[in-house]
Amino acid sequence: MAGERSAAAAKQTSIHVTALDGIVTMNSLFTIAMFIGLSMTAPENATTVLVAACTAKPETVRQLIVYEVLSFSCFLFSSLVAQSLKLQINLRNNMKDPSQARMNVRHLKYCLSASAAGSVVGCVFLMLSIVDFIKVKLGSLSCGGKPVTAVVALVVLVGCGLAVYAVTAFLALVVVEEEEEVVPEA
Repeated sequence: MAGERSAAAAKQTSIHVTALDGIVTMNSLFTIAMFIGLSMTAPENATTVLVAACTAKPETVRQLIVYEVLSFSCFLFSSLVAQSLKLQINLRNNMKDPSQARMNVRHLKYCLSASAAGSVVGCVFLMLSIVDFIKVKLGSLSCGGKPVTAVVALVVLVGCGLAVYAVTAFLALVVVEEEEEVVPEA
């Protein structure tokens, strides 16, 4: 019984480290996308719109930059929490079994929840910044056409992806054993 519990705990610790690596990698990719978006938002060549009434207002460009900064902040927060938790797991590794660490499960859940929430909120802000980017490059949504098509596709696909991620993260957190600490086999 204790051997099975120890093997399950070792596997779970390894899974947590892998999940944290995935969060950090995903946040890094989104941060790169955010900086590429910022670099492409120069006011002098901001639009491809020919009709003046469909051109985005200067406030839209300012709002785009605010969303980009908020997105970056959320991704950085999420990555820092994930990296600190990964560091804590690695520092607490059992010398007899390096894949097993003594962790407070409640602390693990809070940190994983905070990291996942930071990623989700960062994705929402990134999506909002891309909507503003579409307005700047393709024109106002009130003019219809390609900007509306692009925004609808973005919101539907990213929204579905975020919903799947949030549900999966929630279910993964519920599955984490309720024991206070993983005790290695003697």
